[in-house]
Amino acid sequence: MTVLDASTQPFLFPEPLREGVILARPNRFIMDVDFGDGAPVRCHCPAVSRIGGLDLAGRPCLVSDSHNAKRKMPLTVEAYSLQRPDDPDKRWIGINQNASNRYVEHFLRGGAFAAITDPVHDVRREVPLGDSRLDFLVNGDLYLEVKTPLVQMQTEIPPYVPRLPETPFSSTERALRHLRELAASLANHERAAVLYCLYYDNFGFRFFHGTTYEEVLATVDTCRSAGVELWQADFEVTPEGIALARCYELEEW
Repeated sequence: MTVLDASTQPFLFPEPLREGVILARPNRFIMDVDFGDGAPVRCHCPAVSRIGGLDLAGRPCLVSDSHNAKRKMPLTVEAYSLQRPDDPDKRWIGINQNASNRYVEHFLRGGAFAAITDPVHDVRREVPLGDSRLDFLVNGDLYLEVKTPLVQMQTEIPPYVPRLPETPFSSTERALRHLRELAASLANHERAAVLYCLYYDNFGFRFFHGTTYEEVLATVDTCRSAGVELWQADFEVTPEGIALARCYELEEW
């Protein structure tokens, strides 16, 4: 495991995030938030999937402000906590899947992913590969695809946090296609890697044992045998920014 030293610069938000309490998630794009100073505010939810299979009503959250009056919902919920609203030392769980590539690029260019990359001199975004567009091509020879799993929270869930009824989970085709295309790319490129980004203190990423688990496991094994590397990065979220805590290669599932 690679533990980052204190010289690794965090990603800083333009301004500190505002704390509120989630009241409801009317649909996958919306969260209603109470800031304690007036009527609830409708905010954008940047996670389109279920979040840990949890009912997040009553959970503290951190919200950013785009200051863009043209947006229908200028506020975005960036993170939530499994702790109670009055807990003074909350630990935050980031949910902004849309921003994950922005954070990864910051740390790539800052040299924080030295365990994965050689010294970085070139970073390209949204690179075509097969039928997909992969997230990064680093130094012209490393394809790097970023995944931000949220369907399951792989951490301890307090008993006072309600769970939603379980539903079959099988939306893995896009992830499997990316794995297969990364493996195929190794005929023309030196390296290919998937980076699983978790924005909380977790047990270590494992694929969810859902309806397509055996297919996923077989594809992962085949692609790893072909040379695709699987890495995990753990981040810490605060109202001020995102810090990279550790990065390590995944060895088992």
